[in-house]
Amino acid sequence: MTVSPLAPSSFPDLPPVGGVALAVHAAGLRYTARADLFMALLPESTSVAGVFTRSLCPSAPVDWCRWILPRGVARAVVCNAGNANAFTGRAGETSAKLTAEVVARAHGLAPDHIFLASTGVIGETLPDEALIEGLEAMTDMTATWREAADAIRTTDTFAKGSSASATIDGAEATVVGIAKGSGMIAPDMATMLGFVFTDAAVSAQVLQQILSSSVAKSFNRITVDSDTSTSDTVLLFATGALGNEEITSVDDPRCLALGAAVDHVTLDLAHQIVRDGEGATKFVTVHVTGAETEAAASRIALSIGNSPLVKTALAAEDANWGRIVMAVGKAGERADRDALRIHIGDELVTEAGLVAESYSEERATEHLHHDEVTLTVDVGVGDAEATIWTCDLTHGYIEINAGYRS
Repeated sequence: MTVSPLAPSSFPDLPPVGGVALAVHAAGLRYTARADLFMALLPESTSVAGVFTRSLCPSAPVDWCRWILPRGVARAVVCNAGNANAFTGRAGETSAKLTAEVVARAHGLAPDHIFLASTGVIGETLPDEALIEGLEAMTDMTATWREAADAIRTTDTFAKGSSASATIDGAEATVVGIAKGSGMIAPDMATMLGFVFTDAAVSAQVLQQILSSSVAKSFNRITVDSDTSTSDTVLLFATGALGNEEITSVDDPRCLALGAAVDHVTLDLAHQIVRDGEGATKFVTVHVTGAETEAAASRIALSIGNSPLVKTALAAEDANWGRIVMAVGKAGERADRDALRIHIGDELVTEAGLVAESYSEERATEHLHHDEVTLTVDVGVGDAEATIWTCDLTHGYIEINAGYRS
């Protein structure tokens, strides 16, 4: 598999997180000669938060996680790659429950403290016998973050990881995250998964607020192809191994510091997912200003970022700015046609309802030759703004998805 041209130069050097032990295993659930099972074991003090797909066809693991999340306690998370365990009916529910029970029995845990995720093909049941054998074989809890990030990949061309730290009670709290995602990416909380761990002690209620806020600014601001997965799951675990006094209020300054570290990790992972967009050759920032509300600005930005016509023009390095006008107009949000100001990079394209007198298509095209592209649009009706991140649409996307099951 050819690595995305937008990939980071290397996988980051991620520190350990107190209390977290990792394992991977090649169970042969879909892939051969590679790990396709990931597990993290967590200490008794671990609290958990989760954000999931709003798809009305969620996977069995999403249903399971939603059911156990209110307990606020986690002792393990398990993920398999290659099979989404989605649209699998009662068999899917059985596989999810079986996974939790096997892990619980092997490690002396309660099944409803074990979180699950699956990613891959929709509509195929899991081979339960191979799954059980794989789970029971996961006794070596010394895997690295890189191995864990590799084990959850499907069409991803590179493993994704990130870390940050925050000073809490005079000590350095660690935040580490891994994620997978390349196609079916338009999170609405795309076969997108994210697992984030910290050694800080944080109540489940505060942890949930930290995660929900962070996801809104990161994973919910990216799109590769406008398709929201049945399986989108982001989980944040706090082990408490740092030994700080538990953070129980969002107004606590320590919460702000930890939240900033989580924000760094989720945004970094979200950007890496876009950089691994199937067939992508451009990392695209779309910034919309002058909207009525932030929600309106986001919808306009996503209308631009999801437009196949805009994305294919970017792939061709064609400054066909009329497609941006089209995407603004179809967004369903207020925009003043005659006040619309579009920039491609630093080049002003439109103003006062016309092509700007100073506009140079040559300069605009020069910006599109770069692998990082910025489109800025002021819609002229208010003061709100929003930014989303996307990629171009190339023949590579078609090739990857046309051959996904073959």
